[in-house]
Amino acid sequence: METLSSAASYPQVTADPAAKAATVKKPWYRQLYFWVLIAIVLGILVGWLWPDTGEAMEPIGTTFITAMKMLICPIVFLTIVGGIASVADLKKVGLTGIKALTYFQVGTILALLTGLVAINLFRLGDGVNADASSLETTESASKLIQAGEEKEWWEFITHLVPDSVFGPFVEGDILQVIFLAVIFGVAINAVGQIAAPIRDAVERLTAVVFKVLSFIMKLAPLGAFGAMAFAIGKYGVSTLTSLGSLILLFYATSAFFVVVVLGSVMAYLRLNIFRMLGFFKEELLLILGTSTAEPALPGLMRKLEYAGVKKPTVGLVVPTGYSFNLDGAAIYLSLAALYIAQATNTDLSIPQQLGLLGVMLLTSKGAAGVAGGGFIALTATLSTLGTIPAAGIMLIFGIDKFMSECRALVNFVGNAVATLFVAKWNHELDVDRARRVFAGEVLPASEGEVENDFDLEVLEQEPRDRHPGHGDPDAVRIDHERLDPAHTTRR
Repeated sequence: METLSSAASYPQVTADPAAKAATVKKPWYRQLYFWVLIAIVLGILVGWLWPDTGEAMEPIGTTFITAMKMLICPIVFLTIVGGIASVADLKKVGLTGIKALTYFQVGTILALLTGLVAINLFRLGDGVNADASSLETTESASKLIQAGEEKEWWEFITHLVPDSVFGPFVEGDILQVIFLAVIFGVAINAVGQIAAPIRDAVERLTAVVFKVLSFIMKLAPLGAFGAMAFAIGKYGVSTLTSLGSLILLFYATSAFFVVVVLGSVMAYLRLNIFRMLGFFKEELLLILGTSTAEPALPGLMRKLEYAGVKKPTVGLVVPTGYSFNLDGAAIYLSLAALYIAQATNTDLSIPQQLGLLGVMLLTSKGAAGVAGGGFIALTATLSTLGTIPAAGIMLIFGIDKFMSECRALVNFVGNAVATLFVAKWNHELDVDRARRVFAGEVLPASEGEVENDFDLEVLEQEPRDRHPGHGDPDAVRIDHERLDPAHTTRR
């Protein structure tokens, strides 16, 4: 038995000119991130120099975000169903869910504590001396305050069960879609061979939905331009400077959390946090331009699979994390709540602050996917506690739009790290492949398929019984034995 060289042990594509062309990286000027970055800069300039024109760009940004949200629920449902239906042991799915929720809770506590420590150290609210009873609320703010005051801490549990099968898809409720997907996936798996046609249909439909997604993503620069031009045109650069110290503290605290806390988790996995951020640059810029993490969810799932995380783990952990693992929102909640307390001269002892943290653990769940979700969660927290005046949120209402971008960015990075950690915990992470992919190396798709990565010229995702040549036996195909890292020896 002869041992292959280390280079030969890595995934390779069969020697074919077409296959070689399938792994050629696009030039930088043709990659999505470049055009999204250009669009963001142009949007800032238009909103700053011509505010009325920038504000008129709102329909462009909202239309793109709406088009992306249209596909979020189908992608989450199909991915979870396909992942659970294909696993051999359902107990492993349950264990994966428990591990993910455990990590989410620990991560949320660390994020809340990070924000709590930051605002106690710098105490930016001291000296504001705001009178909560004299603060006037706008109509839009009043609606969010009312929604937060009516929200109970236990609602995210009872809200899991939808009124109908189709309701969550119509309303875009990701939490309920996850609930339905888990049930359907388990049922398909339990039925056995008789459900094989359904499993195959789910896989084929997933391929179609991701193809539609690739069409919409070509408009990402336009959407980022419209959203950024509107934000700057409507709220103005002066809004950034009026409470610049609080915005700066939030961004600095978030950066600390990503680099130090999440970076430590990545170091434990023997991966580099900065290289991972570079790998997700398209998604991060898309979030920066649109101020929401939802359009980046499909790209996160697709790229994590490409980086070596098993599909069932990606399909279960990522969508769940979008509702339960909101690190950015957690930092915002603790920092904003303490700022309001300081600004309104509301003294909170350490035990009271820890009690506030306990309430936030519950009110923060499910905030993603809801318009003004972070703001509603903050209002719900203040209303539940009763110590800090809820009307004090008007002190930060004007800058919430600019803080939402950072919240979404940290939420996204936190979910990427969480999925890698849970996959490692489950022994379903190819660390060596992830390290090479994060470093920018172009590799064939894991498990013989990939779903239209935007910055790589790669094979389209096809059902397992078909190839890119549509029946042509000489078409490009992946050698599955050579893709398996376990095949490192030759007889």
